[in-house]
Amino acid sequence: MSAITLTPVDWLIIALYFVFIIGIGLYLRRFTKTGDDFFLAGRRNSSWVAGLAFLSANLGALELLGWTGGTMKYGMFVSHFYWVGAIPAMLFLGLYMMPFYYSSRIHSVPGYLKLRFDERSRLLNAFSFAVMTLLMSGINLYLMALVLRTILGWDWHLSIWASALAVGCYIALGGLMSAIFTEIVQFFLIWFGLFLVSILGAMELGGLDQVFAGLPEQMGRLWATTGAASQNSMGVTWLGIVVGLGFVLSFGYWTTDFLVVQRAFSSKDLRSAQLTPVNASFFKMALPFIIVVAGLVAYRLAGTPGSGFKLLPHPTTGEPWNDTALPLLIARYYPPGLVGLGITALLAGFMAGQAGNVSAFNTVWTYDIYRVVIKKDASDEHLVFVGRVTTIIGILGSIATAYLAMQFNTIMDYIQAIFSWVNAPLFATMLLGMFWRRTTATGAFYGLIAGMLTSFSIFLGFKLELVGPSLARVLTLSEAPSEMSRNLWQAAWAWLVCFVLTIAISLVTRPKPESELRGLVKGLTDGSERARPPLLQRPAFWAAIALVAVVALNLYFW
Repeated sequence: MSAITLTPVDWLIIALYFVFIIGIGLYLRRFTKTGDDFFLAGRRNSSWVAGLAFLSANLGALELLGWTGGTMKYGMFVSHFYWVGAIPAMLFLGLYMMPFYYSSRIHSVPGYLKLRFDERSRLLNAFSFAVMTLLMSGINLYLMALVLRTILGWDWHLSIWASALAVGCYIALGGLMSAIFTEIVQFFLIWFGLFLVSILGAMELGGLDQVFAGLPEQMGRLWATTGAASQNSMGVTWLGIVVGLGFVLSFGYWTTDFLVVQRAFSSKDLRSAQLTPVNASFFKMALPFIIVVAGLVAYRLAGTPGSGFKLLPHPTTGEPWNDTALPLLIARYYPPGLVGLGITALLAGFMAGQAGNVSAFNTVWTYDIYRVVIKKDASDEHLVFVGRVTTIIGILGSIATAYLAMQFNTIMDYIQAIFSWVNAPLFATMLLGMFWRRTTATGAFYGLIAGMLTSFSIFLGFKLELVGPSLARVLTLSEAPSEMSRNLWQAAWAWLVCFVLTIAISLVTRPKPESELRGLVKGLTDGSERARPPLLQRPAFWAAIALVAVVALNLYFW
């Protein structure tokens, strides 16, 4: 039983999209002969191509459906995950961390850990990232199949396998170049296919001002209700937002998660690599005008008697399912033919996120696990072959974790928890490694383990109800924190434990000689690449404009 009726024209648009992306993989297969071609798209992309792919890889199921539905629950608070939880970290990555990443000519983030520290840290991060990526990929497949089944009436198993097969085909054939090409197409599909939803919704309600009119205070403001956790529906204070989200989770994801950083590695030179996240930041800060506005429109319509807008029931709980808001808005506003474009835009978002996960997984597995542990003398041609095979294995693993994800009712909170286990402590390790030359391999390894265990232990403590009100108050500044609030604070604790322990152990162990840290640590980087281009071509100039814009948005919606 489907909630949206598609005409033959709609089905044709969807079918043409799948044919097109697989065709891209077939075409680009002839250009992917070397390891750099397959895993890094030949390092020949401009900053705009890499930047659009950088952002598109992040536009997955959680972004489109999860946060549109999340807006119906949290209101404008969702914008924090963009304007505080993304932009500063993206700018920091471009200006300060990309020179170390790009100049070292690595294929992956674990590859940097090997050069800066040792093989132990590389393997620890590679294995944890591989597991995290498969979990994220499975969640993406699960949400995609859930929408196809509930909204369009497709069979559950067919939905999972069909979407997995399409992604597997074009990544296995064309590698990262294929993923980037399709991600750029998907980027424009998402914007042109979904932006109209917000415009038409605002028009129906009488304008953008009317979308915000009459909202509860905690729904329509960003910072005014963050003085106490009890004053807002997310149950978090400004300190939790700034430290847990704005610093730890945000910087942990955007500066160390290879899924997005890999796109910057495909740039043709260092300046283009630095501009990649800077350019992407302008589009990222505009996304709330699609996602949050659409969610607020759905919230207003759902609360208006006689509007004819009713959320579908959740397949497992039977409660109104917020994640169905965006597809139902598409069905409400789009005529036949345009519905097909809207659904295709949703599919493009799912597949962009899926492609990002799979291409990152095959690179890390091939270069940081297979070549290190299994076959150290592997040729470049052999590694490309392994990369193709690993793509298929990664897709099969994603299907398995998709069925695992069915067991969780709070996918959004689950995803943030995963980030707090892996990315939060890794950010502390990377920060010390890049900016403090005294950081040692032993300190980094044991600090990273301690941070990961800290985050996971806090997560289990709350899940198993082992944390009482007094300890909860110490850990989260609230006796009854929400799951999202706990995720932000457990990430902060993981970062702090890793940071402090790494420093303590580093002070009593021997660091690498400076001759081995050239190009890897602040102050020991070759300055020959730092020739100053004209003002309008400098990453710092555009980063400053982006920072001013995001500060202005926060002040306007205070």
